Amino acid sequence: MVGRLESGALRQFMAVAETLSFRQAAERLHISQPPLSRAIRELESRLGTPLFERDTQRVALTPAGQRLLPLARRILRLLAEAEAAVLARESPARLRLGLTSAIEPQWFQQIAAAMETQGLVLDVTADESPRLVRMLRRGKLDAAFIALPTHAPGVDIHLLDEQPLVAVLPRGHRLAQRKVVGLAELAGDPLHWFRRARQPAFFDQCARIFEQHGFTPRIIDEPQDHHVLLAQVAAGRGIALLPASFVRLRRDGITYKRLRPGTGLRVGIGIATMPDRNELRRTLLRFVEGRT
Repeated sequence: MVGRLESGALRQFMAVAETLSFRQAAERLHISQPPLSRAIRELESRLGTPLFERDTQRVALTPAGQRLLPLARRILRLLAEAEAAVLARESPARLRLGLTSAIEPQWFQQIAAAMETQGLVLDVTADESPRLVRMLRRGKLDAAFIALPTHAPGVDIHLLDEQPLVAVLPRGHRLAQRKVVGLAELAGDPLHWFRRARQPAFFDQCARIFEQHGFTPRIIDEPQDHHVLLAQVAAGRGIALLPASFVRLRRDGITYKRLRPGTGLRVGIGIATMPDRNELRRTLLRFVEGRT
């Protein structure tokens, strides 16, 4: 007798539930759309209840589908863990971690070293926080250190740290001798700044603060490689605003300046995990606390 729930059916259900699109789910599963639609109908028939509401405009989870989704994630993760345990042959534990590109990597190095000392093998993916969240939800990462604020529905986030932004100026800048600078004093300088698509929630937060301080600089595109960005600043092509951890990156021709107190430009750093990974989150927090 064929069971009502099988791993293959759960994977197909999850693909549709996470994309809310039969076309995108079929692409993810590398199959065509008609057999996927038939498979979902067969699953609904076996369970005796619809899992999706669908019409020509939209696909949405029914209450039964909403109840099944977190359980399906947990079941498939347990199956993957069971398979990995059987095949491990005493190999070191491997942890897939995401690391936001918004902070300077040295912030993470002491944590990584402590993990490796305990026998963990790390696969680290550095990327923008919204992409890391998507990878986490798709099961491609076990956890991620992300920049906050980041829109991350369905993901558990634990705040670890907050860093003020600092101004990065050319060494010959008119304010280079100041200890502290105000945003309004920098309004005449071209600003290297990131595009909203890279980090929408943080971009919008900064835009509100810019408006409050009357800071309307001419924006020029920010290189994603921070070494290239610092080279651009050193060459006098504009200024930058970066989290304070980047002060560790020393380069001839630039100077870092604190922003005037009360400016409010800050970036948070948090651990993001799926809700059913409580033990992993506690383990990561112990390593972070050991760093501090």
